[in-house]
Amino acid sequence: MKVVRSLGWMAVAVLAWGTCAAQSAAWTVRPEWVRAHEEFLASDAMQGRGSATHDEEVTATYVASEFMGYGLKTAPGMTGYIQSAEVVSPVLDGHGSLSAGGLSLTEGAEFQVLVSTGTSVSGPLLKVKAADAKNLTGARGAVVVITDVPQGVDSMGAAQGLRRSGAAMIVIEESVGSQQTLTMFGGKTRVPIRLKDDPAPRGGVTLVTLNPDVYKKFVAERDGTTVSLTLQEVPQAKPRETFNAIGYLPGSDPKAGTILLTAHLDHLGIGRPVNGDAIFNGANDDAAGTTAVLELARALASGPQLKRSVLFVCYGSEEAGELGSTYFGEHPPVPLKELVANLEFEMIGNQDPKMPKGVLLLTGWERSNLGPTLKAHGALLGPDPYPEQHFFERSDNYALALKGVVAHTAAGWGTVPTYHQPNDDLAHLDLPFMTAAIQSLVAPLRWLAGSDFKPEWNAGGQPKR
Repeated sequence: MKVVRSLGWMAVAVLAWGTCAAQSAAWTVRPEWVRAHEEFLASDAMQGRGSATHDEEVTATYVASEFMGYGLKTAPGMTGYIQSAEVVSPVLDGHGSLSAGGLSLTEGAEFQVLVSTGTSVSGPLLKVKAADAKNLTGARGAVVVITDVPQGVDSMGAAQGLRRSGAAMIVIEESVGSQQTLTMFGGKTRVPIRLKDDPAPRGGVTLVTLNPDVYKKFVAERDGTTVSLTLQEVPQAKPRETFNAIGYLPGSDPKAGTILLTAHLDHLGIGRPVNGDAIFNGANDDAAGTTAVLELARALASGPQLKRSVLFVCYGSEEAGELGSTYFGEHPPVPLKELVANLEFEMIGNQDPKMPKGVLLLTGWERSNLGPTLKAHGALLGPDPYPEQHFFERSDNYALALKGVVAHTAAGWGTVPTYHQPNDDLAHLDLPFMTAAIQSLVAPLRWLAGSDFKPEWNAGGQPKR
């Protein structure tokens, strides 16, 4: 105090600046902030943040407003914080009908459409034993019903073997696997969805499940019997769009490149109830990743200006086929060649039991030097213990990796039990783990943004189409 009085207001200012700088250098991610994001993003009020829906737009608006509050700028060439893209996808009314010979069946009560091309289907019945499904020929245009499924084998496996057979429709008996698949789809038929500028998909197959009693009657029909599935599309009042929220932290050196930190903000929306709950909240998948991007944006924007610029992006429609990240890769606000690295955050809300305590897995760890380098600077990251699951290829990082960007995904529990279930909610998150994981990345990312180090693919590590 005596020193301050003798030096006057200038000393006060200097000391205050030094204190703020020290606080910024040791920025603390506060658990109440982490929880606050989750309380909103994963609330029932958000209706599960379905891909390319109004709820997704509201989510993107929330993220964008947070970016603005942290002092982030609009990305180069953009006039706002949201990048939107029109998507094309039929919406079915869920009241289809299925006929075969003397059978007339009602969707929901007697059969379920798991996967659809979005249009009605008709063709001759062809019964195929499960053992013959993988080597089936002559099925083009047929409605294939799988029979003689061995005890203990799920019929979904045989259906997978027929997907490239040319069949117009595959019919199986309802099973545990089919019910789990339908739940993972949010209780709704999976139909193709694409960016408007992308070419329409060719071919495709419809997958139908029959309840056991109806299945027995269906199998009793003769081969060659005409089978017809009639579906109705719901007219759309306006074009559907998906929404990316984008914030930009300009660096001091325009030639130093840009770091890209990303997550996806959508989930499955409302589906068929499970234990009375129909809202797929997506607290872990991927409100947790969105929260990580938000808190890293807050932390990195709070300190002195970084050498490298940082782009913070939360993509829409990942669950519908990574449409938001695909559109971003085709319309990036900065040239892709200027991206130093991309770190995606996916489902970081729970600790994986196969990982060391407190450590996130990084997909494709061995493919580049990004993960080991960030770990050396304090990031709680380690190798993915599930290489057989191909998680590296299953998130938004992959589209950019195919374009040459060193891009990986940091994740928590790769096979968390709440995955694509309505109980992926706030109550099932490990908030202390999540907070500590985000905290561990602040200093390493600040170092990366202030250094000349440029991550590189290891030999043979970059994926190819």
